[in-house]
Amino acid sequence: MTAVTESFETIAGFFERLGERNRLLPWVLAYVLFLPLPQILSVVLNDYYIYLTNRIFIFILLAVGLNIVKGFCGQVTVGHIGLYAIGAVSSALLALHLGWPFWMTLPAAVVITGFAGVVIGLPSVRLEGAYLALATLGLGESVRIMISVTPALGSSTGLMLIPPPVFWGFAFDSFQKYYYLVMTAALIGIYFSFSILRSSTGRAFMAVREDSVAASVHGINVVKYKLLAFVISALYAGAAGALFAHMPPGFIHHNNFTIIEMITLLLMVVLGGIGHIWGGVIGAIVVTIIYDQTLDYYFYQPLIFGLSMVLLVIFMPRGIGGMIDRYFVTRRFIAAQEGKTDGAA
Repeated sequence: MTAVTESFETIAGFFERLGERNRLLPWVLAYVLFLPLPQILSVVLNDYYIYLTNRIFIFILLAVGLNIVKGFCGQVTVGHIGLYAIGAVSSALLALHLGWPFWMTLPAAVVITGFAGVVIGLPSVRLEGAYLALATLGLGESVRIMISVTPALGSSTGLMLIPPPVFWGFAFDSFQKYYYLVMTAALIGIYFSFSILRSSTGRAFMAVREDSVAASVHGINVVKYKLLAFVISALYAGAAGALFAHMPPGFIHHNNFTIIEMITLLLMVVLGGIGHIWGGVIGAIVVTIIYDQTLDYYFYQPLIFGLSMVLLVIFMPRGIGGMIDRYFVTRRFIAAQEGKTDGAA
């Protein structure tokens, strides 16, 4: 275990030093390192695992977006999957009925979902705790039910033959080609999430999360920042939904947006660590793999994920990200104490 943590610390330190030279260098290096992954998976495993990796990157976008409203701003939302559905269906309908290319449907779906975030956020900013959770849960289920009973939105058959993205004649029509699209989108989403966290907006979010009354006393417009958090998370969900809709084989169904999917998304954030960006990424990877491996036990999945949430809250309240933070804080404390001891000697 010590060897693993020391290796992790060495890698983290290397990327941190790169970031000190140029903030974009670690991201460029990460992008380069991810480029050969589809070929490796194809040779070592098979193409299904490339598809699973694509799903992981889409869930990373969703988890990072949910972490902004839940982890940064402290809002208990359980309807993020409804925004994901709005983004997916919007992009699919624009492509199927208006013939728009993906490069137009993606921003359009993001804008539509952002507007939905405003509509949801306005009445929700004055709710707290369980009341906010129930309101957003009702929204997510309402969106799914509306899709399931509306023929124009796919109804029971779903939306099929959604065209893949085409860029200058190059079609992203296979799992391997689509990988580069979702991987790029996920890295950009993580980068902007870090940028938001380090900005004055991110500090305002965290002030609202810690104590909304104290934040208001210090001049922070609590309603404004709660609404902004909803909108930013909606933009992430819209982008993830559009990417999911156009991913081969180009099919979406209302069963892709159930309460189980929402619980899975929440489990990613809780496992990774609420308010911890890299923890959310790790949570998305781990939970997506576990979810895939338990598909044969479909009827027991609600029980598995429900128990997982309870056990995580009891035994790992701060998630993987919190454990990593605690490890580094402990190491720095020990190093500081050793330095004081050496100085006294």
